[in-house]
Amino acid sequence: MKEIKLGTIGSGIIVKSILDNVKLVDGIALEAVYSRTEEKGRALASEYGVDKVYTDMDAFLADEEVNFVYVASPNSLHYAYSKAALLAGKNVLCEKPFAPVKAEAEELVTLAKEKGLMIVDATPTAFLPNLAILREQISKIGKIKLVMGNYSQYSSRYDALLRGEIPNVFSPDFAGGCLMDINYYNVYLNVALFGKPEKTVYYPNVFENLVDTSGTILLQYDEFVSSMVGAKDTWGVNYFQIEGEKGYIYIKNGSNGIEEVEVVTKEGKEILNSQPNPDRWFYEVENFTKMILDGDVEKVNAGLETMIDVIDVIESSRKAAGIYFTPEK
Repeated sequence: MKEIKLGTIGSGIIVKSILDNVKLVDGIALEAVYSRTEEKGRALASEYGVDKVYTDMDAFLADEEVNFVYVASPNSLHYAYSKAALLAGKNVLCEKPFAPVKAEAEELVTLAKEKGLMIVDATPTAFLPNLAILREQISKIGKIKLVMGNYSQYSSRYDALLRGEIPNVFSPDFAGGCLMDINYYNVYLNVALFGKPEKTVYYPNVFENLVDTSGTILLQYDEFVSSMVGAKDTWGVNYFQIEGEKGYIYIKNGSNGIEEVEVVTKEGKEILNSQPNPDRWFYEVENFTKMILDGDVEKVNAGLETMIDVIDVIESSRKAAGIYFTPEK
C-alpha cells in the first residue's frame, strides 16, 4: 500500500481529532465520508476538503478509491460496520472500544486474516512514544506492589442524562457507560504494561439501573493489585501511578495521553517525555500510517492481542457487575 485513502464512518469530535492530524501526516488522506444524514456528512466533508459524501453504506463500501475504513460510530455499531467493511474488501481502523464483547472482537480479527486484510485497534495509547518509555523505565522501581489511577472527566452529556434524555454514550443499547469509555483507558494501560490480570471486580455507580456513570475496577495480578477509578459524572485530578519496592512512576494527567513520565527512586528523580506535540491523536495518525505503509503485521497483531485481552476484562467485569451489553445477532 502506497497511500492510505481513508473513508470515515462517524462525525463526532474524535473523527475530527483524527482528521485534523491526517492533514499533517504524509501517506494518508481523507477520501470519502459516510453519514446517515446528508447534512452532517456534507459539513464534515466540507471542513476537510473532500467531495465524496455517502448516505448509503453499500455505495460507500463500493468506492474503489477507499482502501481503509475508519469506524467511529457508537460503541455497539463497531462490530457491524467493521464486519461490513471487511466483507467489502476494505481494511479497517476501528475506534475503541473495538467491540462490546470478546466474541465479536475475535470474529473480526479472524475475518480480516481470512480475507488477507488489516484490521487495527485505534486505541490512541498504543501509538504513544511515551508508552515505550514507560515500559523501559518500570524495572527501575523494583517489584511492583500497587498501581493506582484516576480518569475523571465530567461529561456534558451527563447533564442531558439528568434531564431525562439518554445520550448514546450513556445508553445500554449502544454499549455505553463509564467503563466502556473513560475507564477503558485505565484498563488498557494496565493490560498493555502488565498483561491480562488474574481476576477483576468492578464497583460501579449506576444511574437509575441503566448504566455506570462512574466506578472503580480492581485488577488482581500475581504479586500486586491495581485500582482504577473512572468517572463521567465528576471531575478531579487525573493521574496514574505505579509503586514498587525501589521507587514509583507517576504519569502526568493519567492514562489517556501519557503526557509525561516521572521516575522517582532513591537515586533521584527523572522526568521523561518524547511527545513534544500535546495532541495525542497526532501520534496515533503518524504511527498508524507508518505501521501500515511499512507493512508491520507483527505490530498490528500485537495490538490486536492486547485489545482482545482488554475487551475480555471489561466484558467479564461488566457482566459480573450486572451492567452487560448483549449483542443482537
